Amino acid sequence: MEEITIEKINKLMDIFYNKIRVDKNGLGDIFNNKIGTSNEEWDKHKEKISNFWQGMLLGVGNYSGQPMKAHLDLPPFPREFFDLWLSLFEESLSQVFSQEVSAEILQRAKMIASRFQYMLYEAH
Repeated sequence: MEEITIEKINKLMDIFYNKIRVDKNGLGDIFNNKIGTSNEEWDKHKEKISNFWQGMLLGVGNYSGQPMKAHLDLPPFPREFFDLWLSLFEESLSQVFSQEVSAEILQRAKMIASRFQYMLYEAH
């Protein structure tokens, strides 16, 4: 089976967030408003989220954020944005990993997205 490496996770973050930054369906606006528009701000965000995925996939990294709180603190956004996010994530995965590894990582992303959606839209 293909090896998941920090380098591949970093590459995934570059590809994925390049897509997010220019997304015209609403995701780009949400992310650019929260993160900022400079390359330095985006590099910092990509590094933070890369650390999150390194922890999820490799058991390493130094992620210390609160992902649920970060999403709860955002201005309200349509639930459908999770589908857009997952679609761009899946597209990006396929550019870095084999189909088998992409499916494994996507499954984890879908589980996280489901939990976030429950907390954002149903747990009130």
